[in-house]
Parts: sequence; structure tokens; C-alpha cells
Amino acid sequence: MRRASTWIGWALCLCASLAVSAQNYPEDAAMTLDLIRGDGAQPESEFLRCNKAAWRVPGQYLVILHQGTHESHVQRTIGRLRAKADRRGYQLRILQTYSGALHGFLVKMSTDVLQLAVKLPHVHYIEEDSSIFAQSAPWNLQRLLQPHGGVSENGTYRPPNDGGMAEVYLMDGSVQSSHREVGGRVLITDFNNVPEEDGVRVHRQSSQCDSHGTHVAGVVSGSDSGVARGAGVNLVRVLNCQGKGTVSGALAGLEYIRATLLARPVQAVVVLLPFIGGFSRSLNAACRDMVANGAVVIAAAGNYREDACLYSPASEPEVITVGAVNAADQLMSQGAGGTNVGRCVDLFAPGDDIVGPSSDCSTCFTTRSGTSQAAAHAAGVAAVILSSNPDTSPVQVLQMMLHHSVSNAVNLLSLSDTHRLTTPNLVAAMPPANGTAYGELLCRTVWSERSGVASTDSAVSRCRQGEEMMGCSGHAPDGARVGETVTMNREQMECVAYNGPGGRGVYAVARCCVTGGLRCQPHAGPEPGQDAECVGPQHQLTGCTSWSTAEVSSNSRPHLGDRKRCAGKDGVTSHAVCCHAPSLECHLLENTLADKDQGSAVLRLVAKGNSCRVRGATGADGAVGVAVCCRVRPPEQPATDPQ
Repeated sequence: MRRASTWIGWALCLCASLAVSAQNYPEDAAMTLDLIRGDGAQPESEFLRCNKAAWRVPGQYLVILHQGTHESHVQRTIGRLRAKADRRGYQLRILQTYSGALHGFLVKMSTDVLQLAVKLPHVHYIEEDSSIFAQSAPWNLQRLLQPHGGVSENGTYRPPNDGGMAEVYLMDGSVQSSHREVGGRVLITDFNNVPEEDGVRVHRQSSQCDSHGTHVAGVVSGSDSGVARGAGVNLVRVLNCQGKGTVSGALAGLEYIRATLLARPVQAVVVLLPFIGGFSRSLNAACRDMVANGAVVIAAAGNYREDACLYSPASEPEVITVGAVNAADQLMSQGAGGTNVGRCVDLFAPGDDIVGPSSDCSTCFTTRSGTSQAAAHAAGVAAVILSSNPDTSPVQVLQMMLHHSVSNAVNLLSLSDTHRLTTPNLVAAMPPANGTAYGELLCRTVWSERSGVASTDSAVSRCRQGEEMMGCSGHAPDGARVGETVTMNREQMECVAYNGPGGRGVYAVARCCVTGGLRCQPHAGPEPGQDAECVGPQHQLTGCTSWSTAEVSSNSRPHLGDRKRCAGKDGVTSHAVCCHAPSLECHLLENTLADKDQGSAVLRLVAKGNSCRVRGATGADGAVGVAVCCRVRPPEQPATDPQ
């Protein structure tokens, strides 16, 4: 681990004279004043110190002489100070002399010698040394804001808000709460469930135990390195000094958070899980319950360069799983490892060479890399979204994060065919300060795992709680599939894709959307070969599926107008997906660009005119070159007739 010597133009500390009354300063400053005034005499020179206590460099002082003095005065003053200190048995060390704009010297000395120095002839004032910091935002913070112009000309970080309406529960190791980055921002809860460290030579040094948690907490809400600098962080300790915990300990930690929120309800809650373990049904279930109770749960995808679905809690569909990219928006790599990928990843965030607080000292910084750091960025973005509207549900937070993300920025060519197909090409970005996506139709694509190769095998894709399925399609890499159906299972819609004869497996691809009042349901054709249609003028046709046991499927063509229907074909069963929401309108789009997005079966389509956006497309029919695109009409715009 290395320290970052500079990281954040220059910000100079404003210093104040100690000639004012001592009660304006903390106890150590008042003590210094008492030492200086020990004999009751007014000192001949002023003593100055930085008004930012955490930035002070104790024991190191600038001794500045009166204007008009010369270099010879500097040397004589140093000699006098040495002589006075030697007679009393005190030590000092001259670190630097100055003979330009100022005449004086930098000295390392105790407060006992300071008492002598302020009374020396020619001394104008003594200033305690203090830290300065570069003020350009680190690359990761700039990257979050660049898509929407949130970085000012001088490079400072200006998010839409500071996330102050949200509370973040961080499940990690220890945090150095005295660090200037997180001091006053982190509450160390009384929960502690960690295993004993491995081995007999483990040294439980504070800096080792606190390193991971301190850095992650700083990325979330640090005063200079944080994404959401007003968010409160509550530490729930589930990792030991080696960064190791247990599934049972994590379950107990989630139980603790759940009980705490029941006793003291909080409207906007983010639970950050910057760790992974092997696949655990129990851990996934506990995370799912946390989301069902209103918390936004964010997890690291893992650093093993594998499929995130192999790990927990990253594999839980209700969790927002975050992979890591570097400053070039490329997949993070760590030696033989690197960010996990695949369909269980929801989006990527900065996670390589991230500047944050170091536990080596209360003013130290360091850089760390990993999906823990990426998840911390996502947690900060979630806190900002929730602070704009605390009533936002967990799935709405996810949809808004995806909506504002930068798409197609990551080169996925190094991945396997399966992972290149199913890994989302999205990098997290902060919502713009002057606009939100509230009230819009927000949609995402959800891939299933690949089915088996038997002719009877199928794949199933589902939406999250709070989402509605507006479209369903299938994708077979070799083209052999017999279609898709939309079914209901325990009051939840499922997109089911069927493998075809001789096929090598199929994927089900659901289009999952949110907007106020959205409700969707499937309608099957009465018989094979007959149309499936939506009943009632209030419902919009948003997608069509077709399925046949006799042949490789061709998609059912949607028709809008007086009868919103999916055209049937002999021997083929059609399903219509019918949705209703205030001001929801849908249109047919003609295929103008047969460009498969990273191998996806969903084609890029261009609307006739400006009535729909591609981002709102809810289904596609590559065979006939037609898709249904829907949007929620803004209140000021008149309704348009469907094509």
C-alpha cells in the first residue's frame, strides 16, 4: 500500500492569531498559550495556527522575522534559540531556512522551546506548520460527474446534493473514526461479530484492522474523497483484521440492522456490503428481505475475474451488484484477478487506484483498488438519489442509476461469448443537478442464465419486486429456439424461452420497467394460430411472444390501433403483454439498423419522428423488423395516435 502524497491547484490553510482569547481554540491550543505566557508577560511575537485542526503538523513551526531583516539575522536568531534550548536541555532541529519573500526558518521543536522562541528579538510571528492539498477532484469523482457537467472549471466536485438525507450501513471491518476524512461522519455501532484471525503471528495493529473499512467509508462520505459527503455512515463490524468474516456473522449483522431500523425507522437507507463469499442461499435470502423492507442493498461483484453469479451476496437479484472499471473505463484488473462480470452485475463504477483515507494516521491518504471501492461509489450515488427524493424505492434507485449511467463505454471483447453477451455495458454516473428521471418510464434488460441443450429445456427471466415486465424475448446463439411465453407464477410474470431441436441453449430476456401506476399482464391467444390481444382501451400493447412445438419460432408481429394485438400464425401460440399507466403511449418502430448490441437479440431501432426514444423500447422483433416502443407522455404534450 502506498500513501498518496498529494491528491485533491493548492488550498492553503487559513490561520488565526492566538492573541484572541483562549476559549476560541481547542484545549491543546489553550495549553500552548499558557506555556507561551508562562511568566505572565505578553509575548513579543504572535503565534499562529491553522483553523483546521486536523490539518495541523504538531511540533513543526515556521519562525518568521520582521520585514527588513537579512539572512544574517536568520542565522543569529537560530543561534540564540539553540543556545537557550541547550541551557535548558531541550532539543530542536532546523529543517529549512528562507531568504526570499520571507526571512525565517522551519524548526522542529517542543512547546517548551516554542515558549522561548516567541520572545526572541526580530521574530515577527511563529506559525505552526500545516498540510495543503491539491484541489482537482480525483479521477473517480470527476468521472461520476462528467456526463452531466458537474465538475467545475477548477476541477472541484459538485454533486447535486451531499446525500445528507440518507443513512448508510457499512458492513466491514474497523474504521479509524478519528481520521479527518470521516471524523463525525461514522458511527461505530456496538455490533461486532467476527472470527478469530488465522495464524499465531497476527499482529492486530490498528492501522491493519482499520485499513479496508476506513478507505471504503471515506469513498462513501469522506469530507474530500467522498461521493456523498453529507451521508451518515453506521459501521456494523463483520470482518476481522484480515478482512475475513463468516456468512453467519453477516446474517447476524443484517439482523442487527433490521432490528435497528424497526426500532428507529429511517426513510432513506443504503446497506453497503463490500465483501463476497461463495454462493449462499441464506445470505441471499437475508439481503432480499432487507430490500423488501425498503433498504437499498449494494454489494461488490468480487475480484476474481469470474461470473458474479457464483458468489454471494453478488448473485442475489434484488441486490445492486457493482463491478469495477479503471480511469480508462476498462475492466479493473488485479494481477491474475480482476472484476467479476456477467448477468448478475448491474453496472460498473470506478474501482481502480481510488484515493481515500489511510488508517496509517489521521491525515494520511492512500489508493486502493477493488469492487469494494466500486460498490462504495454506487452507495454514494444511491445516497444522493435518495436525498433528492427519500420516497424512492430500492428498484427505482436501481433504475435511476442505470438511466443516468454511461452506456457502451467499456470494452468487453476480452470476455467469453457468454459474458460479453450478458454483462451490462454501463458505468455509474451522478444524476444531473437540474433534472431527474422521476415520472419517466425507466426500463432495463434482464438476462436469464443459459438453458440446457435438450429440446425440452427452457430458461426463465424475472423482474425485481416493484418492476413490471413490458416485454419478453429469447436469444439462441445458434438461432435454434422454438419461442417464448409470458406466464404468471405466484402473481409474478415470467419470461420463458424454449430451446429448439439441436439447439445449444437459449436465453430468456425480459424488459423490466418502472413508472408511477404501471401494471402489466399477459394475454394468450384463445387457440394456437389465433391473435392475442389487449382488452380495453386503457391497456397498451407493449410486447408480443410466440411459441410452437412444431418449428423453430418466428416472432409474432405486433399491431396497434383499434385492436392492439399480436398476430397469430398456424400452430403457433401467441401472447400479448398489455400494460396500463397514466399517460402511457406506445408506437411501432421500423428497424433501420440491424446492429446487434454486443450480441443482444434486441435490435437498435429508430423512431419515426420524436414520439419515442430507443431507451424506452420494450421489445423487438428482429425477424420482421418491427418493435413496440413506449413512453410516459410529459403532461404538457398532447397525446399522439398509435401507428
